[in-house]
Parts: sequence; structure tokens; C-alpha cells
Amino acid sequence: MSVPDFLLGIVGKITNRGSISRFGAQYLIDAVIWVFSLTFAAMLRYDFDLDQVSWRSLALLCLATVLLQALFGYLFFLYRGRHPYGSFAEVQALVLAVLCTGILGGLAVAFVGTFIQVPRSVFLIAVPVAILLMGAVRYIKRLLVERSLRPEPVFDVAPTLIYGAGFLGTDLVRRMLTDRSSRYRPLGLIDDSPARRQAWFHGVKVLGTGAELGAIVEHTGATVLVVAIARADAGLLRQITDSAKTAGLQVKVLPPFDEVLEGKLRLRDLRNVSIEDLIGRHPVDTEVDTIAGYLEGKRVLVTGAGGSIGSELCRQIMKFGPAELIMLDHDETGLQSTELSIFGHGLLDTKDVVLASIRDAASMHEVFTARKPEVVFHAAALKHLPMLEQFPEEAWKTNILGTLNVLEASIEAGVTTFVNISTDKAANPTSVLGHSKRVAEKLTAWAASSSGHRYLSVRFGNVIGSRGSMLPTFTSLIEAGGPVTITHPDVTRYFMTIPESCQLVVQAGGIGEPGEVLILDMGEPVRILDIAQRMIEMSGEDIAIVYTGLRSGEKLHEDLIGTYETDARPVHPMISHTAIDSMSPDRLDFDGWLARLRDTTTPADPWPAVTKAQ
Repeated sequence: MSVPDFLLGIVGKITNRGSISRFGAQYLIDAVIWVFSLTFAAMLRYDFDLDQVSWRSLALLCLATVLLQALFGYLFFLYRGRHPYGSFAEVQALVLAVLCTGILGGLAVAFVGTFIQVPRSVFLIAVPVAILLMGAVRYIKRLLVERSLRPEPVFDVAPTLIYGAGFLGTDLVRRMLTDRSSRYRPLGLIDDSPARRQAWFHGVKVLGTGAELGAIVEHTGATVLVVAIARADAGLLRQITDSAKTAGLQVKVLPPFDEVLEGKLRLRDLRNVSIEDLIGRHPVDTEVDTIAGYLEGKRVLVTGAGGSIGSELCRQIMKFGPAELIMLDHDETGLQSTELSIFGHGLLDTKDVVLASIRDAASMHEVFTARKPEVVFHAAALKHLPMLEQFPEEAWKTNILGTLNVLEASIEAGVTTFVNISTDKAANPTSVLGHSKRVAEKLTAWAASSSGHRYLSVRFGNVIGSRGSMLPTFTSLIEAGGPVTITHPDVTRYFMTIPESCQLVVQAGGIGEPGEVLILDMGEPVRILDIAQRMIEMSGEDIAIVYTGLRSGEKLHEDLIGTYETDARPVHPMISHTAIDSMSPDRLDFDGWLARLRDTTTPADPWPAVTKAQ
């Protein structure tokens, strides 16, 4: 195929085999602009003395140039639908295509211009003219398209203010103005940065700061406030929500920032502020993506895979390309939900799911011997403090002996990385739950020294939204008409989200040393009474709050790091590493353990390894 035939073939593709498509029409406009620009350049070069222009040579030059424009426009995807109209990406592709066309054409004219009677300077003049005119056409097209997409003025479109004039806020304004189904009409932007004051974005002005919200609402008549601040922390959201309530505004928030970055931002995904938004905190970037390469191509097993944390842990592990993910639990319904969320089906007939109890040592041995996992995340546990105070033997069987069964099976199977999920109640423990998880940490440290591999624990506080946690309980009490029960008006707890806790667990396997306990800096603890009051306020109901008193083994304030533990942060400024003493399984004794945790005295080391009498 000759070069002219090749170029004509590209022109045919652009124009959709003769029928003028959207991008074919755009190419023809660009071709006309090139003809005009070259003609104008030649005439300008000769001071508009038309007799000196070689029209035949100019016509041939125009034909060659529009073919080159087709070639480079095709190569830079200018006429192939990749770039949104009027976007920076389209302008960049346009400039590259015109420059390449102009450079190649200019070099040709420089060599043969004398013979064909075409001025060598013609492309120096024509290129900027062509770029200017092509850009202007695209800008006008963008204005017309956006105007055609503006929502119709209907009665149910809410007059809206957007809090935040950064990337998210300005993109949200554009979407509201170009979505026919939008139920939000942007009246203005709110931003606390002095640099953005009086700025305009897509025809919408920054009207002032958050401190001026009341006056702005009175002036504009807005009824909705959308918070468009990437990863806004709970303190800021509480401040904005309180100000909005005073001003009579309904507050909406965006989906999680990670979903926005993945292009999942849709106006219909705007939602009301939840209590999780108001009690959470600015998520810590644990940089897990840079650490979790140890999972790629490995056989990974997760115990408790049907639970809240275990299921999210499985979803996050799948992002790192394991050779095999083995999801183990004794809850068949939980396993089905996890399988459904990861693989899109809940058939329960694949090797991905294993129905087994960690209490059964023989079963653990059989599973680990057959499947040969290389990395294990141990999330299976009993976690309800008051229940375990009543039935301490169940905590012993699951949290201690169950953990030991998994550890011994892991050592025998040659597992090289083992992460035990613990709790802040294991620091200075006062409850059956805390003591049982403390012993599980010690057993994990023993396994690290016995195996010589990376066996460690991760400790964190309350997980927002986990099954059976405080928030779902409060919600149920409020829906039932109350009262909401709280143990003590001053009780506080640390909180983190399920995804954040699982990121810490995954990262621990990459940065922790054998026998260590890793603890995420969870910021300031939150008062439970404040949460209850906000949830009642958000419900719009008149619900009573009743104080029941602290339960057996329950603390007023939790600790993350024990009295005799260190707070070293060698890898990440928000992740503490501490070492604990190990405990050999042959020293376990239920009666001695039970007597120990019921003892109200405080020895020099309140939590030594539990031992049998010698």
C-alpha cells in the first residue's frame, strides 16, 4: 500500500466510510481550518498580492497538509473518541497533531519551496493560526454542548451550595451543570482558603467561607450543602454539619475518595451525613500498596473469613494478586456472603471456601497440610466482652486454644507470615476478652521464636460498622423507640473503619518483625455519649438515654499500649511497634488463667505468662 493510499484509508476511517460521523465532521472542520490558515499565511507573506501566489502549488500543499493532519490526529486519538470534548487532554492532542503536521510540512517546504513557489515561512504563520482556530471551535462546541445538557428548570431541583472549591468541588459543579437528570442547582461555592475568595468555576462563584455560611444561605436561599472535601476528617464534618443545621441546610457528602479517584462519582451517589462520618477521623495513609507485594503469587488463608473484618480482609487481599485465597470459617452463611462479594456468586462449591472450626485441632491440621498456605491472617475470635465475662471457658476455647491450633498448624505447614488480629483490650487487660487476646499475642510471639518466621499481632480499637458493634446496636434501639443504653456518661472508645483496620493488618505482614505487636495511632478517643446524642438528633426522634453502669471487666477508657510496653515507630509515623514476652503452650492452664484474671490485686507485672504450679 502506498503512503497516499494509507493516508486516504485513515481519512476513510475517521469519516466512517463516507458517512460524516461526529469525529469525521471535526476532522473536516480542522481540514478547512488548515486550508484557510495556509492560504492566509501565503497571502500575508506576499502582502496580499494575489498575483504572486502559486495557487496550484498551494492547493497541493493544502492537500498534503490535511492528509498529514489525518495521520497525526489518528495517532494522537484526536478523532477516535478517546478525549472528552473541550478537555485539556483533547487540547494537548490537538496541539501535538498540529505541531507534528506543521513541522513535517515545514521541513518539506524548506527543501522544495523554491521549486514549487511556496514561501518557506508559510508554516511558521499557519501553525499558530490553525491551533488558535481549532481550539476556538472546540471551545465554542463545549459551550454549546454544556448548555444543551443543563438541567431543565423544574420545581424539585434543590438550590445547592458546595463546600470546597478544590478539584472535587469544581468537578461537582460541572457535573451538576451538565447532567440533565441533576436534582441540584449550584448557586455558589464555600471555601476557607483566602486564595480562592471571589474565584469563579464554570460560572459559579466562591461566595465566602464557612464562617459566613448563615449570611450566604440567607442571601442565596440555598437548601442543600454538599461537602466536597477529599477525605474530610470527622472534626471538620461535625463543624460543618453544626453550622449547616443552624443555617437550615441539609448536608450531603460524596462517596469515599478512593471511589471518586476510580471515576465512580455520580450525582445520585450523594448521600446524607452518617454517624460514621461524624465519629471517624482522617484516615491514616498506611501506604499499604507499597508494602503488600509479599501477597502476590502466594497462597493466603484467612480465618474468620465470614466476619466483618475477615470478609473485608479477603477483599483487600484479592487486590494484590494472591495465587490462591483460602477463606476459612465455621459460619457457612458468612462464607457465602464473602464469596458473593468477591467472586460474584455464593455457590459454596469451590476450593476458595473451607468450613471448619479453629477449635478443632485435627481439622486445622488437615486443612493446613492439604492446602499449604504461605501467609495466614487470623481473624477468627469471640469478641463480645459481657458474653465472655459470663462464659470465660468459651473465650479460652476459641481465643486461646483456637489461636494455638492455628499457630501450630501454620508452623507445621511452613507458613512464613502469620498475622494475629488482636484488640486494644489486650493492653492492660481487665476483662476475660482482654486477657484471652493478650495470651493469644503471647502465643503468637512464641510461634515467632519457634518457627523463626514473621509471626506477629495487630492491635486496634472498635471497628465502626462491624457486626454486633455499638453503632448497629444504637440504631436498633433508636428504631425501636429507645431508650438508648450507655454504661457511663464519660466512657470513651477508639474507633477506626473496617477498610482502615484491614489495611493495617495487611501492611503488618510486610513491616512487622517476628513477635511484635503493631498498633495504629487512632487519634483521640470518642465519648460514647456524644455519639448517642448525635444519632438521636439525626433520627429526629425524642429518645431517652439510660445509664446502666460499667459492666464486669469493662474500662472507662481503653489503652492502646500497655504500661510495660514501648512505643517505637521505626517504619511509619502512625504505626507503633512493641514487643511482648512469649508464652509456651505447655504452660497453659485454664484454672490458673481464670484465677489470675479474677484476682483483683496488682502484682509487679500484672500480666505475666500464665503457668502451672511447678
